[in-house]
Amino acid sequence: MTPHGPTANSFISQRLRLHYVDWGNPEAPPLILQHGGRDHCRSWDWVAEELARDWHVIAPDLRGHGDSAWAPDGNYEMPGFVYDFAQLVHTLGHDQVTIVAHSLGGNVATRFTGLYPEKVRKLVCIEGLGPSPAVRAEREAAGYANRFRQWISERRAAAGRSPRRYPTIEAAYARMKEENSFLTDEQARHLTIHGASRNEDGTWSWKFDPYLNVWPFEDVPADRTQELWQAITCPVLLLYGLDSWASSPAKDGRLEHFRNARVVEFENAGHWLHHDQYDRFMAEVRGFLAE
Repeated sequence: MTPHGPTANSFISQRLRLHYVDWGNPEAPPLILQHGGRDHCRSWDWVAEELARDWHVIAPDLRGHGDSAWAPDGNYEMPGFVYDFAQLVHTLGHDQVTIVAHSLGGNVATRFTGLYPEKVRKLVCIEGLGPSPAVRAEREAAGYANRFRQWISERRAAAGRSPRRYPTIEAAYARMKEENSFLTDEQARHLTIHGASRNEDGTWSWKFDPYLNVWPFEDVPADRTQELWQAITCPVLLLYGLDSWASSPAKDGRLEHFRNARVVEFENAGHWLHHDQYDRFMAEVRGFLAE
């Protein structure tokens, strides 16, 4: 499958110009595809091309990602991402949207849906609930001050590093394949072409802000996030890859915080299960959206 190109657009959120692509079919109901961390909106192209037959598909780049502006101070905290998403929905002017979101994007989308449950018709969340309860407990056991100091140290180190440069686009492509061994050559090439940009000296670097490698050390308490999950009224489909590092909410207790959600686990799939098991993913999503 060779995806055709969507049209590029932008909107303003907190003085940042953020990019999104529009796959046309504006008379159809709106569906937003939100990518994950250090990814970009064109990673959805295979999904978007198929869904665009029945939906008006919009795929935004998160701040600091793809062709969206970088935060001037390099700070990427969850409230900022959620504000951007809310601003996109507000700018598009839709009363209600359907959302398919991955990883960081899923974390953003579930919080938005809990804040504005009347705005979301259905939500597909791919490994997007953040760290498992066990991982959160382990991090918090390190102590607040220790984690704060470590964050300062890592941020200072990040400030002194230049973005990694690859001598050729082929070298960047090889790194993409190394990151996810499930990818086909075609998938890895497409993700690399749209995920990297050429530097003035002819080398290539990833488009995302390198400061995204140092994630904020503190999020809201778990019970605050759970409060938002409990406020979601629309049907929710939670997808997890059995070969991923992520913990399934069906096994770690997080599913009980949702009113109307079910979990589907994918064999032979990692964190990017929408790439790893594309055909099954599309079948699950199409079935869920049609219910």
